[in-house]
Amino acid sequence: MTTLPSTNSTTAAAAAWVNPLRDKRDKRLPHIAGPCTVVIFGITGDLARKKLMPAIYDLANRGLLAPTFGLVGFARRDWADQDFATVAYDAVKQYSRTPFRQEVWDRLAEGLAFVPGTFDDEAAFGRLAECLEKLDAERGIDGNHAFYLAIPPEGFPVVCEQLQKSGLACPREGSWSRVVIEKPFGRDLRSARELNAIVNRVFPEESVFRIDHYLGKETVQNILALRFANELYEPIWNANYVDNVQITMAEDIGLAGRASYYDGIGAARDVIQNHLLQLMALTTMEEPIRFSARALKDEKVKILSAVRLAQPFDETTARGQYSAGWQGSEHVRGLFEEEGFSNESTTETFAAITLEIDTRRWAGVPFFLRTGKRLARRVSEIALIFKCAPHLPFDQIMTQGLRHNALVIRIQPDEGITLRFGSKVPGTAMEVRDVNMDFSYSSAFTEDSPEAYERLILDVLLGEASLFPVNEEVELSWQILDPVLEYWAAHGRPESYEPGAWGPSSAFEMLQRMGREWRRP
Repeated sequence: MTTLPSTNSTTAAAAAWVNPLRDKRDKRLPHIAGPCTVVIFGITGDLARKKLMPAIYDLANRGLLAPTFGLVGFARRDWADQDFATVAYDAVKQYSRTPFRQEVWDRLAEGLAFVPGTFDDEAAFGRLAECLEKLDAERGIDGNHAFYLAIPPEGFPVVCEQLQKSGLACPREGSWSRVVIEKPFGRDLRSARELNAIVNRVFPEESVFRIDHYLGKETVQNILALRFANELYEPIWNANYVDNVQITMAEDIGLAGRASYYDGIGAARDVIQNHLLQLMALTTMEEPIRFSARALKDEKVKILSAVRLAQPFDETTARGQYSAGWQGSEHVRGLFEEEGFSNESTTETFAAITLEIDTRRWAGVPFFLRTGKRLARRVSEIALIFKCAPHLPFDQIMTQGLRHNALVIRIQPDEGITLRFGSKVPGTAMEVRDVNMDFSYSSAFTEDSPEAYERLILDVLLGEASLFPVNEEVELSWQILDPVLEYWAAHGRPESYEPGAWGPSSAFEMLQRMGREWRRP
C-alpha cells in the first residue's frame, strides 16, 4: 500500500493547494464548503466505511471541500491517527464513486485525526475538544464543526449531553456547530418526540440535520423540477385526472446480516415512515413560494397534516413475512432461518398501506404505499395512474392492449421518468396498445449523478436544510403510521409470501377491493 502521509500540516501549505477540478463548474453541486471539520461517531461501522468516508473523498475529488477540511473519527478503538488513516484509505479505495487520485488523498489525509473513547467518557470528549481546537488553529477552520451521529438512536442522548458538557455544541460567535442524525428517528410518535426534545435541548432546530438518504437522490429532487418548472404536468396533477398514486420501494434481498437489528423494527418503520411518506409529500404538496428550506418545510408540513389512513385496516393495509423458496435460480432462506431473528416474531418484511389526503387537489384519490424484502426485483418508483378517457370511440377488441395512462418516476435503479400512453399499432386495423416515452438520466446527461450522501453531507456543511426533514415532519409521519402499527401488533402474525413474488395475497386483495391493481415494474 502507498505510504500514508503524516497528519501534520500548515495552513499556508494547505491554502497553496489548488484542486484542478475546482474551476470546472458542477451544475448539480455548484457550492464549495468553507473550512470546517466533520466528526463521525461510529466511525468503525458499515455506514461510515461504505458511505460516509467515500462520499467525503468524492467531494474532495470534485473540488467541493476546502483544502483545510478536517475529518475526526471517534470510536472505542485503541487507534492512533495513522491507524485511522489506514482504515479510511482502504474504505476510499474500495467504495468511492470517483477515480482514486493520490494527490487528493494526500491532501485529505493531512486533516485526519482519531479520538479513542466511549460515549459516556467525559475525558474522551475533553480530548475531542482539544483535538478540534488544534485542528482549528493549524488549519484555519474557525471553529466550524459538524457532528455526525452514525450510531444507534439509543446513543443520541448521551452523545448530545457530552457535546454540551464539553462546550462543543455551543460555537463561538461567527462559527457554527451542527449535528447530523441518521434514521430511525424514533420507533413511534412518543419516542420521536422524546428524541427531538433531547436533541433540541442541546442543538437548536436549525442546527439539526436529519439524514434521509432518499431525499439526496437525483430523481427525488427532480420531482420538484418536473412539477413546478414545466407547464405540461401541473394542470393534470390533481384528482380531476389522477385515479390513484402508487409509491413502491422493493428489494430483492433478504435480511442477511441485519436480522437481529431488523427484528422489532419492520418494513413500515424502516421505510414507510420516512422514505415513502417523504416521497408522497414531495409528490402532493403545493408549489412553494420559493425554493428555500423554510418554504419547502411549510408545504410538506401542510400536506402531511392533511393525510389520513383509509379504513378499515383489515381491508386497507397488508403485511407479510417472506418464506424460504426459489428466487430465480437461487434457493434462499426464509425469514425464520435468518440468524438472529426470533421464531415468535411478528415483525413484517412487507408492508402496504392506503392513505387519503383531505385537500381540494387530492380529495378522493387513494395513495398506495408498499415496501418489502425478497420481492421480484429491486426498484423504487412513484407512479401516477391516470383516469380513463370519459369516452372511447373504439370497441373492446381495439383497446384490449390499452391500460390506464401512467407517469412513472423511477428513483432506482435506472433513474428516469416513463410516460405510458396509448398509440395505434401500425397496420390496416385500428388497434390501440400501450407504448412508453422514456427519459433516462444515464442517456440524457454525460455527468454521473453524485451519490445521495455526497449531496447531503455537502448541504450540511453549507447549512442548506432543504433536503432534511424537520422535527414537525418526523412527528407527523409517526402520527400517520402509529394507528396501523398498533392494529398490527394486536392482530397476530403476518401472512407469509414466497421469495420473488410481489408480496402476500392480502396486498393484491387490498387494491382489488377498490377496483385497482398494483403496477408490476
